[in-house]
Amino acid sequence: MNRNKGVTGPQGFRAAGIAAGIKESGALDLTLVVNDGPSDAAAGVFTTNKVKAAPVLWSQQVIQSRRLTAVVLNSGGANACTGPEGFQDTHATAEKVAEVLGTGAVDVAVCSTGLIGERLPMDKVLTGVENVAKELDSTVEAGLNAATGVMTTDSRPKQSWKASEQGWSVGGFVKGAGMLAPNMATMLSVITTDAKISGDSLDKALRLATGRTFDRLDVDGGTSTNDTVLVLASGASGVEPSFEDFTALLTEVAGDLVKQLQGDAEGVTKEISITVKQAATEAEAVHIGRTVAEDNLVKTALFGSDPNWGRIAMALGRADAEIDPDVLQILINGVSLYRNGTRDRDRSEADLSGRDIEIVIDLNVGEAEATVLTTDLSHDYVEENSAYSS
Repeated sequence: MNRNKGVTGPQGFRAAGIAAGIKESGALDLTLVVNDGPSDAAAGVFTTNKVKAAPVLWSQQVIQSRRLTAVVLNSGGANACTGPEGFQDTHATAEKVAEVLGTGAVDVAVCSTGLIGERLPMDKVLTGVENVAKELDSTVEAGLNAATGVMTTDSRPKQSWKASEQGWSVGGFVKGAGMLAPNMATMLSVITTDAKISGDSLDKALRLATGRTFDRLDVDGGTSTNDTVLVLASGASGVEPSFEDFTALLTEVAGDLVKQLQGDAEGVTKEISITVKQAATEAEAVHIGRTVAEDNLVKTALFGSDPNWGRIAMALGRADAEIDPDVLQILINGVSLYRNGTRDRDRSEADLSGRDIEIVIDLNVGEAEATVLTTDLSHDYVEENSAYSS
């Protein structure tokens, strides 16, 4: 896995990120990714939040054709809860991109991230579109600038790329640090591939990949208004992989992006994996993992490096799933602390002093398994989210 490359890693793509003045800080805040083809297949998945931002509503419409030429993304403003005017702003942005690229607005997806409830400074956005198009390039630096232009509270850009043995590859970037929960997150991601694949197959592969990656990260239970993951296929490699091979590599790159999201979450001091084994169904395993991941008593104990298995037992026990406390087992960092209805080894044997924590919950009621990723609840998380008005 190569984290020095992202959306410009696969053949057939150009990208750029500039400072358009949307952010008062002067940081990069406008990104453009362009698919030069020969194919323009595309697919997308979006937030399940009922309060959807204008860019989500727009992109959901245009992606129905399973094709895109470009994606324009801004940070510094979510364009969410901005009424019909906000949707018009999104439409105008797509029209401007289409104008400078010589394509149609229906071939342009739009993504935004930042403060909810404020209109975007459209004069800066539209001028920015003209300027960012002039910077489009296929270089590694251009891809990095694109990944940087979507950051909000992120501390660093996040990108990933991997090539297959057959000569095609998948690359992408992602942003997100807080308001991260299953069903996506306050998160934008653009993934590119030079494989030859149809739009319908791309859509199916993306849903399988996100179901095992993006939908398994839960930092704070907050499902955002703007979540979007888009994948674009140029076909420039000339190679048509099997659906299974493509889905596997897409899932691998998406999983790497999710690990980077976890590691850069707001206030994170612990990166926690919760694996639920021998559940009745995979859906129940995921549900139990999410219930534990979102529990503040569990998260604060782990912040304090306290292997308090009682809090884990409490949290999983309130999940709507098949659970028998007399046969389940809880392990933290490889130490069995609870087994068959009572405590097992002494909790002092579990060392939580490091950054990585592995919780394993063995239900012993079935054969299904799932892993959910989360983080601890730290002083810095509270301070950052009390000071940052998003």
